[in-house]
Amino acid sequence: MKRIVSLVLAMIMVLSMFAVASAEATGMAAWTPFEETVTITVPVYDRAKAGYPAVDDNHWTQWIQKEFGDKYNIDVNYVAIPRGDVMTKYSMLIAAKETPTIMMEYDYPKVAQWATDGAMQPIDLEAFAAVAPTYYGKMVENNQLGYTAMNGENFFVLSERPYFNTNYTYYTFVRMDWLRAVGYDHVPASYAEQVDAINKIIEAGLTDQAPLGLGVPSAAYVANFSYHDADLNEAEWAQHCSLGTASMTWKPTERMLKRLNAEYNMGWYSSEFDLAENTAGAAADQMQTDFINGKTYSYAGYMAANVDWLNAFYENNPGAELAIASAYSVEEEGVATARNRADNPFGMIVGFSSLATEDQLKAAWMLMEWMIQPENLFVLENGIEGTTYVMGENGLPVVDGAYMGEGMLNHNMNIDMTCLVHASKVVGTVEDSIRAVAPQDFADAMIQSWTTGTKAIADNGNAYSDPIFAVAIESEAEYSATLLSLWQEYYAKLVKCDPAEFDALYAELSQEYLDAGYQEIIDERLAAYEAGQTTKLPQK
Repeated sequence: MKRIVSLVLAMIMVLSMFAVASAEATGMAAWTPFEETVTITVPVYDRAKAGYPAVDDNHWTQWIQKEFGDKYNIDVNYVAIPRGDVMTKYSMLIAAKETPTIMMEYDYPKVAQWATDGAMQPIDLEAFAAVAPTYYGKMVENNQLGYTAMNGENFFVLSERPYFNTNYTYYTFVRMDWLRAVGYDHVPASYAEQVDAINKIIEAGLTDQAPLGLGVPSAAYVANFSYHDADLNEAEWAQHCSLGTASMTWKPTERMLKRLNAEYNMGWYSSEFDLAENTAGAAADQMQTDFINGKTYSYAGYMAANVDWLNAFYENNPGAELAIASAYSVEEEGVATARNRADNPFGMIVGFSSLATEDQLKAAWMLMEWMIQPENLFVLENGIEGTTYVMGENGLPVVDGAYMGEGMLNHNMNIDMTCLVHASKVVGTVEDSIRAVAPQDFADAMIQSWTTGTKAIADNGNAYSDPIFAVAIESEAEYSATLLSLWQEYYAKLVKCDPAEFDALYAELSQEYLDAGYQEIIDERLAAYEAGQTTKLPQK
């Protein structure tokens, strides 16, 4: 009996040890090369930047193949996706049955459409966690598991968006020398000061064209957060806040359009902003060109170690002085009352092709787990020590954004590759991260702007994102293209009309917009909200 008991105990110990070993054998420790080569395709944005290598074949795509793919018998092929025409390119790939193994986008309505249309396959999150435990653990840490499902099935995993509700990489630059010329020793700190300063710039003839750039919207997103009610109704927010369909008929949008109409009639914007050649990406390009050529008062963009348009501006305007714009409320004085759109609490929403095999899924998950490892992410975002970066006195890397030789980093320190794991590079504290992307000598001004601007707005509970739906909004997929076209047409009409005619024209066009499908969309969204199928506004 003692021998039997001893044998049983020994077996239990062996089985326990086996169970522990099995539990620990997840992630990279458990990986072995595939017996036969597995090919995966990975999207990467193509921003068509002059002087940069091809986004789908360069030093860093080759480095990933060498350091990751060759080790595990995986061919990693990158697919260029035009940044300004994402949906068209994906539609072409899907129709040709060449859907990338990994499908990813920042905007939830886009990935929701792919999932609903059958282009993506549902995934087993436990299986994903076994292959990519670091990645999955980061999702848990960031409270992202509530965004993985669509129509009751898990389709998505999500990358990180650091400091998501306090954007620290996007800044507006203004002509401080122009402000000084019209009597200002500071950047306007309220809308009243902004009106006074711009009108004085026009009167002084500091530019021979409209001092601010404007174009017809190229996308459905409406930048009306600054015009939201202080006591925002949650149901209205769920109905109207969306990246997929413009909220043409909502009160905050009306306020925004009326403000633009008043500014247009003061001469702030070109009378030709709505011409065909000025729409979509062309308008953005023209605004940048006008700023570089010293024709306009301000321009905004994401910061990186090397900002091409800032470099070009200083080359063309050697005596100019720039400053960082201040945050202020467009409705009331003071930052405390300002409202701001927070980014989603995730970066890329990542899904997987319905055509992908089990091995391709695993290989894609392996790439994500490999890339999120600190040592691999560091190399991808900083490059080669002594060539693309040096270590600073604070022990943090300093990237040479102007380096254009072999091994150069692609757009914004390879972010269009590393966005698979996070939406922006993090270096030490948020202040360190700002300094890492600060051009020229703007680091202190950018930190001050972030602290007193987006951070202060978020700390006051006035930064929030759009609702996320756990069910597909079918009417949005049906009507969004038509409504975008109407929104672009109506936007131009309302901005350019006589102020005395604005109210009547807005009422007329709003009804047409509702009749063209928007009423069905907001009704369907409201039903989903009332059924508990949406996220909620954060509690202050």
